[in-house]
Amino acid sequence: MFRVSIISATRPLVGSTFIHSAPPRAAFGARSFSSVRPNVLQTLSKRTNAFAPSLRHTCRTFITDSSPVVARPTQQDAWKRFAISAGAIAGTVVIVQGFLNRDTRDALSEVERSYLHESFQYTGGGLILTALAARSMFKSGLAFRVMSANPWLVLGVSLVGSIGTMMGTIYTPTDKPVLKHAMWLGFNAFQAATLSPLFFLSPALLSRAALYTCGVVGSLSYIGATATTDKYLYMGGPLLAGVTVVALSSLAPMALPLGMRGLAITEAISLYGGLAVFSGFVLYDTQKILKHARLAQAGVVPRDPLRESIGLELDMINIFVRMVQILTMQNTRRK
Repeated sequence: MFRVSIISATRPLVGSTFIHSAPPRAAFGARSFSSVRPNVLQTLSKRTNAFAPSLRHTCRTFITDSSPVVARPTQQDAWKRFAISAGAIAGTVVIVQGFLNRDTRDALSEVERSYLHESFQYTGGGLILTALAARSMFKSGLAFRVMSANPWLVLGVSLVGSIGTMMGTIYTPTDKPVLKHAMWLGFNAFQAATLSPLFFLSPALLSRAALYTCGVVGSLSYIGATATTDKYLYMGGPLLAGVTVVALSSLAPMALPLGMRGLAITEAISLYGGLAVFSGFVLYDTQKILKHARLAQAGVVPRDPLRESIGLELDMINIFVRMVQILTMQNTRRK
C-alpha cells in the first residue's frame, strides 16, 4: 500500500480510479465468528433433542431395493386348483348336457362317427400347427413388429390373408389334395401371425385358457353329437346376426369416438357376446358335420373333412382368445 501510494502521488496511473485500498477489516470480525458459533451449536443440539424420540424408534429400520417376498404356491396347491378347475368343467358339462340335450338321438352310424373324427383330427392338427408357428414367430420377433405396426394395416392384411386362404381351402376340390392342403397351411400361418402377440402373456394364463377352451368345446361338441338330428341347425341365422354384432362392436373403438362408458359396453359385447355366439357355433358346426356325413354317404356332396375343420378351428380360436381376455381382466383386478 505504501509503494502504490508513493507512485500514484508522483505519477498518476491510467485507470487509477479502479485501484482502491483494501478496506480495513473490522477488529471484531473474528470475535463475531466465534460468538455466533456457540449459538449455532445450541440450535442444532435443540433440534436433535427434539427428534430424538422418533430417531430412537426408527434407528433399527432399514430400506433395501429387494422385492417383497411372495409365498409361492406349493405343488399341493397347484393340484388342488387343477382339481377344482376339472370339477367345475365336469359339472358344467353335466349341467349343460341336462339342460340342452334332454332328448338324445340314437347312436352315431359308422359313417357319421368316422367323418366327425376326421374333422376333429384336422381341427386338432391345425391348432397344433398354429400354436407352433405362433411360438416360432414370437421368438423371431414378428410379434413385436405386428404390435408396433399400423393397426389398420395389420387388420387388413390378416383379414385378406385369412379369408383368402380359407376360401381357397373350402372351394378347392378334393381331387387336388396338394393345393387344398397348401391353402390349409396358409390359413393356419395367417392365424399364427395374428395370435403370436399372445405369447407376451404368462404361459400359466395361456394354459388355463386352453384348458377352459377344450372343456367348453368338448362339452358342446358332445351335446351337438348326441342331440336329436338337426336340432341346432336352425341357429345358423341367429348366430350369423350375432357374430355380425360382435364384429361391429370389436371394430367400433377403432372407428368411432366413444367415451369410457361406450368403450366398456362395446368391450362387454365383444367379449361375453362373442363367447356366447362362438359357443353356439360349436353346436351348429358339429351338427352340420353330421348332416354333411349323411349327404356324403348319399352322394349329394363330396366327402371333405378338411373343409369341415375350418369352422371348428375358428370357433376354438375365438373362444380361446376371449378366455385369455377374461383371465387377464381377473388378474388385473386382483392386483
